[in-house]
Amino acid sequence: MKRLTLTLATAGMFIFGTASASAAVLQEEAVASKGFTQVLKEQFIQGGPAFMGIVLLCLILGLAVAIERILYLNMATTNTVALREQVEQALAEGGVEEAKSVCRDTKGPVASIFYQGLERAGDGVEAAEKAVVSYGGVQMGQLEKNVSWLSLFIAIAPMLGFMGTVIGMIQAFQKIAAVGNLSASLIAGDIQVALLTTVFGLITAIILQIFYNYIIAKIDAIVNDMEDSSISLIDMLATVKK
Repeated sequence: MKRLTLTLATAGMFIFGTASASAAVLQEEAVASKGFTQVLKEQFIQGGPAFMGIVLLCLILGLAVAIERILYLNMATTNTVALREQVEQALAEGGVEEAKSVCRDTKGPVASIFYQGLERAGDGVEAAEKAVVSYGGVQMGQLEKNVSWLSLFIAIAPMLGFMGTVIGMIQAFQKIAAVGNLSASLIAGDIQVALLTTVFGLITAIILQIFYNYIIAKIDAIVNDMEDSSISLIDMLATVKK
């Protein structure tokens, strides 16, 4: 009888252990079967609508500004070497008016600067140089338009995440003070919300920072082309005047 009871107990423990292991495996497979988007959505909802919504708004607005700037800068990028050759050939063959016609038919800030310089070419090389410098500053402002908003969103997103973290920790300590004892299950939810807001704030800042660096590098490249082309235009005008 004792042997039978021991055998039944051993079999029951084996079956219970097998069932528990199978349940654990099924739970892991269910988690693994979820896609990245689904997991991200669930974590976002768990983080709470207050701060997570503001962080999401920063991400959306930042991406809108970044995409608008990237499209504008790509449209503003031109083959400055070919443009300089065309303007130089037009100056040699048809004079200032022919060169202005070439600039009118070409898009981009470099062509606009060339046109302004050629407009003042009749007043002398110094007047043309002043016009190029002045209009170059205007074009630079157009290139950098709204970029400051992007840097603002990069700074605000992690700050909002940290604020959510602080508020979550405050709520956790308030519960501990109200109950009078420390329970992990009591404060786990508040701590999770606090950490999720920080994570999403940092993710937003990282994404926008990548776009920001690309935009700044693009602006620097265009500005360098503008400066080199402006010097070349003044040299061409000086040669024509001689």
